[in-house]
Amino acid sequence: MRVALFLTCVNDTLYPDTGRAVVKLLTRLGVDIDFPMAQTCCGQAHYNTGYRHEAEPLARHFSDVFGEYDAIVTPSGSCGAMVRELYPRMGERARAEGRGDTLAATLAPVVPKTYELTEFLVDVLGVTDVGAHYPHRVTYHPTCHGLRGLGLGERPLRLLRAVKGLELIELPGAEECCGFGGTFALKNADVSAAMGTDKVRNAESTGAEVLCAADNSCLMHIGGTMARLRTGMRPVHIAEILASTEEEPAL
Repeated sequence: MRVALFLTCVNDTLYPDTGRAVVKLLTRLGVDIDFPMAQTCCGQAHYNTGYRHEAEPLARHFSDVFGEYDAIVTPSGSCGAMVRELYPRMGERARAEGRGDTLAATLAPVVPKTYELTEFLVDVLGVTDVGAHYPHRVTYHPTCHGLRGLGLGERPLRLLRAVKGLELIELPGAEECCGFGGTFALKNADVSAAMGTDKVRNAESTGAEVLCAADNSCLMHIGGTMARLRTGMRPVHIAEILASTEEEPAL
């Protein structure tokens, strides 16, 4: 199986350790993973902000870069949902606008083989115990795109429950949005900040040391709120927890 890592813009720019954790984890599980250097933005930021035609060249480029791989793995529920949910809509819209089937045909090959990391581990590799060790109290936030767009369900929780030393604590109001929503946080700053505060207060009530999620964009928003509220909690991507071992522990 030829597997490619789609790191995403946010991770590449701000959270490269998440990408390193994905490579470390999958390599430990026997996966030979490639990192195509030509990868760029998938177009999600443009599409969600209303610049749908401007997103099309980025989507075409994504398909050109990743089209030959058997599986495309991303540590981002939102970017995974962009490919799986919105690429087909882009093709349908182009067809409805009288621009033919070219865009749909170009994007179709990458849609079914794009996986969020926990999907790939559970559904493709068929593993839940990845040999991780992480001796901390952890609560899990299911981000909106992962929860509602990709339907990740219990997959992340099954993986976390199998981590040695990890105490998993249920998050009150887990399915409520953290308030990030990409440009929503900029256009509706007061509402976004209030939602973030609610999420962090709920997390703080668990007594956990760490709040983890499968999307660093949401963790960035939550982490900023944690810092302002001086909670002492840390936001950590699930990939970094799953990559942690007794021999090479993560913080």
